[in-house]
Amino acid sequence: MNKVYAVLYPLIWIYMKLLHPWKAVGVENVPEGAALLCGNHSTLGDPLYVVCCLGWRKQVHVMAKEEIMKWPVIGFILKKAGVFGVKRGKADVAALKEAMRILRGGKKLLMFPEGTRVKEGKVSEAHTGAAMFATRTGAPVVPIYIPMKKRRFRRTTIVFGEPFHPEFEGRKPTPEDYQRIADDLMVRIRALEERAV
Repeated sequence: MNKVYAVLYPLIWIYMKLLHPWKAVGVENVPEGAALLCGNHSTLGDPLYVVCCLGWRKQVHVMAKEEIMKWPVIGFILKKAGVFGVKRGKADVAALKEAMRILRGGKKLLMFPEGTRVKEGKVSEAHTGAAMFATRTGAPVVPIYIPMKKRRFRRTTIVFGEPFHPEFEGRKPTPEDYQRIADDLMVRIRALEERAV
């Protein structure tokens, strides 16, 4: 257990419980060991909901945009807690290696396939990073739906779908396979919306 994560978790839990209470649906779908957790993304606090739903014992590493990791003090603390940055819009080899190291090490990785926050009423295409990580490491993918509308002091329901292993033909997935898997992942995530009541 990451010691910094262990210290931060109860503080985050209390903050969220007071201001942004949550309800976890299907959290039993998250397997033990390695898992790639993928959710839709609309607010900066989305990772906190997932972390709280998983509980103290299921530590999760988070892939975040590089800019957050440069915030004074906060970026340093997040890094120590297992969060790592990725440079958007370019091939960030270091971040790709870190993500696969985490999954191959039997740990959990949370990422948002859309690559950025998407506001209500807008639809974005999924990037192929999650598809690549899953097919290269063999880690199961767990789709997560996080409601876009969140009200302070009102409970937000987070839905965890059933884990799955992306399928493809041939020895290695093609770029087309990666995009197909990424698109399918977003379909699975959005299909969970009806359970977020």
